[in-house]
Amino acid sequence: MATAAIEAGDDIGAVIGPDRADPLDVTQPHLYTGHTWHAPFRTLRERGGIYYCENGRFGPYWSISTYKPIVHIEALPKIFSSSWEVGGITVVGDPERVAEAEVRMPMFIAMDPPQHTAQRRTVAPAFTPSEIARMREDAVAHTCEVLDGLPVGEPFDWVERVSIELTTGMLARLFDFPWDQRHNLTRWSDALGDVEAFGTVEQRQARLMTAYEMGMAFNTLWESKKGQPPSPDLISIMLHSDAMSHMSEGEFMGNLILLIVGGNDTTRNSMTAYAWGLSQFPDERAKLEANPDLIPNAVSELIRWQTPLAHMRRTATEDAEVEGHKIRKGDKLALWYISANRDESVFPDADRITVDRENARRHLSFGYGIHRCVGARVAELQLIVLLEEMAKRRLRVNAIGEPDRVPACFVNGYRHLQVMLERY
Repeated sequence: MATAAIEAGDDIGAVIGPDRADPLDVTQPHLYTGHTWHAPFRTLRERGGIYYCENGRFGPYWSISTYKPIVHIEALPKIFSSSWEVGGITVVGDPERVAEAEVRMPMFIAMDPPQHTAQRRTVAPAFTPSEIARMREDAVAHTCEVLDGLPVGEPFDWVERVSIELTTGMLARLFDFPWDQRHNLTRWSDALGDVEAFGTVEQRQARLMTAYEMGMAFNTLWESKKGQPPSPDLISIMLHSDAMSHMSEGEFMGNLILLIVGGNDTTRNSMTAYAWGLSQFPDERAKLEANPDLIPNAVSELIRWQTPLAHMRRTATEDAEVEGHKIRKGDKLALWYISANRDESVFPDADRITVDRENARRHLSFGYGIHRCVGARVAELQLIVLLEEMAKRRLRVNAIGEPDRVPACFVNGYRHLQVMLERY
């Protein structure tokens, strides 16, 4: 295991002073903690959806906040790169400083073809329709166990008792991770998916130590599977592939971070959006309760409305033009899925949850193009099963307080939400 490679130096992502702050810098964490991001993004969309933020917290960047240009950029991966070598997939990434900040941990979502293609192709068999069908039985059994252990008519934290428990259980099964240690997966996901953890040298040091803790646990699992017959879990799949069997330490940890954060955050925060969001729109909840056939579409709509990952970042590899805007080679572009999913030209009355919305599946929460979320079907499966089992029990979840939200511009999520269940 390599030693920690963090040295003193300028902090990346230092907050710009109020005299220089740009009111349309939508990376500010308070916008997400306070759920006040709607207004600046609405302004950005009204101004055309493409805006150059010169004084951003993490340096200058283009905000791309409407649907059409995001799809255009995502469809051109040779021009708009995801590679960790030019900054990676978050607005925080800075290739000029990362070497003095931490060990590089490349992941296939932060690679361009052909490396991306080979590594994605390796893990894709874990998420085929036949594998999803195989997972369903486990998902139903675990969901039933969790729901049947919940109190009715008494307050509890939905995030802790339902969202985390269900997603952590699925992750443990995907990795064949020791069941009695599964809650480490949530802890690692929270720490390693937090872009605010890049703010100071001390924070980056703590993040690196968490990554090493995770890496050692998975290295033990990896070693235990060497010489064993192939099995459908992700560790075995990677171990038996040409593309991923000889990954470096950093690449191994990077791909684990990707699969754990991706597998945790989309599902976990959409499950909480179900509890919180439908409490805000009781007419839509009643429509869903009256017609459970709407559940698959409602799941797509909840994922759209929540948008669990607020943005992905791309970097221009050459001079380009997007809707009349001159993008220079090396420019950073933040693709704000959270805003594109509120684009009224695509989703009328977009701030509302509409469980029978005709085009709900057009959401960008899973991305678009070659980097579209490889585990999207697993996320949808878990949410569909949760809503189906709630419907079978005629259980309704009511939020009884404001949620405690994640203070960051990457993971758009919840830390706590107090609820009560009732029968209908």
